[in-house]
Amino acid sequence: MADTDDEPTTGQLRAVQVSREAKSRKAADRADSEEETAQHDRRAEKSAYLREKLEEREEAERRAK
Repeated sequence: MADTDDEPTTGQLRAVQVSREAKSRKAADRADSEEETAQHDRRAEKSAYLREKLEEREEAERRAK
């Protein structure tokens, strides 16, 4: 079986997505073109989606204990 000590926890993964979302939103605010703004907005939305899914996973893990 694989050693899970090296794998990040769900909480750690969620924190990464929170950080990525914030960075993408800031980048969108500073973007020079509409295309660049849209690209950063899409990245922020993807990170928000992944964060929400990780929150759901955390809740499921808590209930399973």
